[in-house]
Amino acid sequence: MTSTPGTAPGTPPGGPSRLRRRAGTAAVAALLLAGVPAGAAVSADAGTPRTATGPQGQKLTVSATTGLDPAGQKIRVQGEGYGLTTGIYVALCKDNGDNRVPSPCLGGADMSGGSKTSQWIVPPGDPYEGDLASAFGPGGTFDVKIEITEKGDGLDCAEVACSVVTRADHRAAGNRTQDVRIPVAFAGQEPGEPGGGEGVDVPAGTVSYKSAAEFTTAGKPLDLLLHPDSKKLYVGADNLPDTADVDERGLHVLNPEDGASESWISQAPGSTGALRASAAARIAGPLPGDGVVYNYPLRGVGSAKSGDEAASGVWLAGSTITDIAPGTTPDTVLVAQGATLSEIERATGTATRTLTLPGGTQFAADPERGAVWYTDFTAGKLHRVDLASFTVTGSSDLPGGPGGMAGFTETDPATGAVWVGVDRSVLVFDAAGTLVKTLVGKDLARDAAFDTATGRAHVVWQDGGDLSDPANDNNGTLTVHGTEDFAPAAKDLSLPGNHSQAGAASLAVEPGGATVFVTSPAEGKITRLVRQVSPLVTHAPEDLTAKEGEEVALTAEAEGTPEPTVRWQVSTDGAQTWQDVEGATEPALTFTARTAQDGYRYRAEFRNDVGTTRTAAVTLTVTPATGGDSGGDTGGDTGGDTGGDTGGTGDASNGAGSTGGDGSTGGDGGTHSSGGSTTDGSGSTGTTTGDSGSTGTTGGSTAAAGGSTGTAGSSGSTVGGGVAGGTGTAATSGGGSLAATGATVMSVTLAAAALVGTGVLVHRRARRRTEGAL
Repeated sequence: MTSTPGTAPGTPPGGPSRLRRRAGTAAVAALLLAGVPAGAAVSADAGTPRTATGPQGQKLTVSATTGLDPAGQKIRVQGEGYGLTTGIYVALCKDNGDNRVPSPCLGGADMSGGSKTSQWIVPPGDPYEGDLASAFGPGGTFDVKIEITEKGDGLDCAEVACSVVTRADHRAAGNRTQDVRIPVAFAGQEPGEPGGGEGVDVPAGTVSYKSAAEFTTAGKPLDLLLHPDSKKLYVGADNLPDTADVDERGLHVLNPEDGASESWISQAPGSTGALRASAAARIAGPLPGDGVVYNYPLRGVGSAKSGDEAASGVWLAGSTITDIAPGTTPDTVLVAQGATLSEIERATGTATRTLTLPGGTQFAADPERGAVWYTDFTAGKLHRVDLASFTVTGSSDLPGGPGGMAGFTETDPATGAVWVGVDRSVLVFDAAGTLVKTLVGKDLARDAAFDTATGRAHVVWQDGGDLSDPANDNNGTLTVHGTEDFAPAAKDLSLPGNHSQAGAASLAVEPGGATVFVTSPAEGKITRLVRQVSPLVTHAPEDLTAKEGEEVALTAEAEGTPEPTVRWQVSTDGAQTWQDVEGATEPALTFTARTAQDGYRYRAEFRNDVGTTRTAAVTLTVTPATGGDSGGDTGGDTGGDTGGDTGGTGDASNGAGSTGGDGSTGGDGGTHSSGGSTTDGSGSTGTTTGDSGSTGTTGGSTAAAGGSTGTAGSSGSTVGGGVAGGTGTAATSGGGSLAATGATVMSVTLAAAALVGTGVLVHRRARRRTEGAL
C-alpha cells in the first residue's frame, strides 16, 4: 500500500503542520538534553540497540537487544520523559503483550536494593530513595545497568518471548501507563522468538486438529496403515451388524482424501486352505510398493494389495494370534500367540525361532536396536527380548501393579522409547527400559503412532462407554506429545462418540503430521483430521527512522495453517488504542512519512481459523527533510518571511548555526533548504538591507574565521536562503563576537535556549506562508 501526501496511515485531523511545529520543539529540547551528561560511558555491547516509545511519550533505550549471552550479559538501559509521581521497575520480563502486565521478571520486584538483574527508580524525595532505589533525573530520566540471563527466577526466554521493560512498581501494580517494552533475543534467537508474535486468543503457533471428513466405507474398523509408497489407506475391518446389506469384514483399501473404496479383499485361506470370509484383525506392516501383511482370525497370516480378489496366507498351529509385526527378514513375521513369541516364514508358516515368556499378549518390535518389548499386563511386567539371541535380556515393572487394563505397546522408531498404554495412563520407557514419563489422561489409552519427521507422538484415548461411571462421557480424546520432552504439542481434541464398548480405537499419521486418521469401532467410521496452526510470526517489523517525505516500508510475515491473512494497524496514542490502516492487507506497508506521524506505532495482525497473532508494536520516528529542523525550517524559511525578524539558524549538528542579517521585507515563496553552515563557532549577525523581493546571498555558505560580516545584494546566491527574501551569510569557527552587537559567544546550551525563544517563533511564522505547498 502506498499513501499519498495528506493521507498517510494514521494521520490525524488537522493536517501535519501543527505536529510539525511540535516535532521542531522536541528537536530543540533534545538538543538541550544533549548538553546534560547522561551517565558514565560504557563499553559497546554486542547486539543492536533499540528505542521504544511509551503510552505517555516515555522514551526507553536498551544498549543491546540481539545475540545476548544466555549465560549472562550486562546491558545499559536509559529512559526519559517518565512521570515524576510513579516509581518504576526496570527488568527483563516475559512479554505478555499490550496492556498486560510484564511478568514474571528476572530479579522479581526488587525491594531490597541489592539486585543486579532489576532496578527500582522512584521520584526524587521518595521515602525509598537511597539504598533501596535510585531517583529519576531531570525530565524523568534514568540511566542504569542490569545483568540479564536467558533463564532464572521462573523466567525462561528460550520458551517465551522476553523484553526489557519498565513497569510501575509494587505500589501501583495495576498502572499500565509506565509499561514500555523492547523485545530482546539471546544467541540463537531472533527478536520475538520463540513466541512468534503475541497470540490474542491462543498462543502464537498453536497446533490443533479438526475433523475434515468421516469415512463409513470400511465396516467396523479395527486397524489402520497409511502405505508409505502408494499413499493408500489400508483398513483392517470386521462386520458391523445392521449398517450395511453385506458382510463388510476384510481388508479395505481407501482413498485417504475422500474415503472412497478402491479395493476390498474379503476372503483369505482358512485352516483347510479354502478361501472364506475373514476379518482383518491387525496389520503387521507394508509390503514394498503397495500392499500389507496382516493377521486374520484366528491364526491366519495373510498378505494382499489393492486390486487382489483374495488374500494369500497360511494358517498357524497353536493358539490364537494376539499380535503381529514384521520379522528380521522381508520373508518373515514376528507373531505372538499369547505368551509365545515366534518368527515364522510367511510362505509356509514354519516357525524358525520360538520363545515362551512367563506371560503376555502383545509386543512392539524395534529392529533398529534389535529388540522386542513384550508386555504382560496381568503380571505388570515389560520384558525385553534380544532379537539376535531370541532371549529375554531384561524386565521392568509397570507402575500400578498387576492387572492393569491392556491398552497398547508401541516403540518410537526415532528414539527407541517404549510407549505402553495401561488404563488411563501412558507409560514411557527409554531404550534401556527405564521409566521416564507417565502421561495421565481422562480416558483409556488405546493406541499410539509416531511421526519421526516432527518428533511427535499421537495418542488416541477412548471413553469407557459406561455412562453409569461418572468418569465417562462417551467422548474420546486425541493428544499429541513431543517425543523428547513429552510436552503437549497440540491442543487436545475431543472425539465425540468414540468409546470402547465395541472395540479399541486405532490411528495412523501421515508423515509430517498434517493428517491423522482415527477409528471409532462403535460408530463404524474413520475420522480424517487435519492439522491447523495459528499464525506464527516469522519476520517482524523493526523500529524505523525516516525523513519527512521519504518513502518507507514496514514488512511482516507469518506462517500458519490455513494460510493467515494480514492487516496493518496504527496507534497514535502510544499503543493505548489501535485502528486498522485502510486497505493495508499486504505483508508490506509502504507510505510516505510525514512529520505528523512521528512517534506513531505500527503492528501487523495475522488471522486464520485457529487464532489471531500480532507482531510487537514498532515506532516510526520522522525527522525533518534536511539535516535539522532548526536549520532547514528556521534558517531557510527566514528568507521568505519578513526580513526584519531575527534570521534563521544553521544546522545544529556541531554548534550554533549562523544567523541571517536584517533585510528588507521579504517576498512570499521561501523554500525548505539546508540552512546555515555546520561549523563549530557562533554565527554572525548580518546588518544589511536588501530590496523587497531580493535574494539573499549564500545563506548556507561559510564566512571567514572571525565570523562577522554579512553582505547583501539584489541577486545573490539562494543556497540555504529563501527565494525572494534576504538572508545573511554564515559564520565559521572560533570565538568571534556577534556582528553589530559585540556580544560574546554563547555556550551550546544557551544557544539552544535561544533557539527555543527565537528560532521556533520564526519557524512558526514562516510555516504559515508555506503550508499550501505541503
